[in-house]
Amino acid sequence: MTLDIKVDISRCKSVAVGAEHGIAPAELREIAPRVEAAHEILAQERRDGDYGFYDLYKAADVFDDVENAADAFLAKGYDNLVILGIGGSALGTTALVTALKPPFYNTLTKRSRGGHPRIFVMDNIDPVSFRQMMRVCQPKKTLYNVISKSGSTAETVTQLLIVVGAIEKKLGKDAVKDHLVVTTNPRGEAKSLLHPVTDHYGLTEFAVPLNVGGRFSVFSPVGMFPAAMLGMDIEGMRAGCEAMDRRCSTPSLMENPAYLRAAVQYLADTRKGKVMSVMMPYSDALRDAADWYRQLWAESLGKRVSLDGEEVYAGQTPIKALGVTDQHSQVQLYREGPNNKLFNIIEVRRFEKTLRIPQALESIPEFDYLRGASMNKLMAAEVRATMDALKESVRPVSRVVLPRVNAHTVAQLLYMLEVETAMAGRLYNVQTFNQPGVEEGKRIARALMAPKSE
Repeated sequence: MTLDIKVDISRCKSVAVGAEHGIAPAELREIAPRVEAAHEILAQERRDGDYGFYDLYKAADVFDDVENAADAFLAKGYDNLVILGIGGSALGTTALVTALKPPFYNTLTKRSRGGHPRIFVMDNIDPVSFRQMMRVCQPKKTLYNVISKSGSTAETVTQLLIVVGAIEKKLGKDAVKDHLVVTTNPRGEAKSLLHPVTDHYGLTEFAVPLNVGGRFSVFSPVGMFPAAMLGMDIEGMRAGCEAMDRRCSTPSLMENPAYLRAAVQYLADTRKGKVMSVMMPYSDALRDAADWYRQLWAESLGKRVSLDGEEVYAGQTPIKALGVTDQHSQVQLYREGPNNKLFNIIEVRRFEKTLRIPQALESIPEFDYLRGASMNKLMAAEVRATMDALKESVRPVSRVVLPRVNAHTVAQLLYMLEVETAMAGRLYNVQTFNQPGVEEGKRIARALMAPKSE
């Protein structure tokens, strides 16, 4: 079985859902030269080192450092790994854990976890949740990984202050170095308020390249140190990134899966009124990949001004859904509500396990169609049924098929979506890699927290 993921846009085309809602062949031909021109710009920016997410998987020395550090910390027998971070510092790790670790991973015994710690990703500052985490994850048996490029994110710094205070109180100042790891900006290139924290306690510190933004950082130590601590297949992920990078190296619209998806999403938005982009994986393992994608798409493309300084208010609104669950909560709206959405169905061809439906409750003949089949077959039928129903309602569907869920295919998916986003930013003519709207909110929050002068 090939491990390459596949992109299918046939249900997005005008032949499937009509010219009003679908992309015509002529529209793809028309946009192809724009895609090729944008490819040359992106390729030059990559060569110039403007944006480094493309090449993170190639940094063998970084992966060696991450895995060696993980081995050293694992030897100390921690029960818990706690991630302190928000947004791009957290969502990638959550997506990887959900995809690549067993369901209900934290409930397994340590032996069943292969000696690896439980994982808690604290991506919010709800005081009730954080207080309970601190009770469940006592410092003596916990390694905390604080992640912030600048070290100035108020939410993450708040978490850090609470954790350091607890470690010092219960274990003493000298113990902090055994229970806290820092992931932040590189030294000598940019300042970080976490650098003096590392220096004060003698902590292990990982650097995120300056040219890699948080939402594009999953294949940096941001995501790879937690992955190594949990025993994920790091080399499989690197190979998946490499495989997708090869496929994304061509400027050809129809041969480059990331560019094809970017063009379809852009055309659907700007020409067909599909101002919302729904990602709906039919796999519990990929539900948090949809959450990760939601930040990637929204924060990268939701921009008020273009690269030319004109007010454009660009960007689709990304929505996460889950098949089959949201067939029973959202699909009614999706089929009969406003026809303003593009649907991204993520399908898994083969699940790791097969669950047979037994010959039970035989006194109820209405269940005959299920008995003796499998839950896998039902899931496949549900995917097809949803796509067919959406087509009947002339709703465009873009489909991504993973042969199975593993490190190689999940890395392909995430890497493709990153490249897709970079291309979409060029098509929208916006700055993909900043987030001025977020920064303004941070500034206001800091001002509100400052002590009031008498």
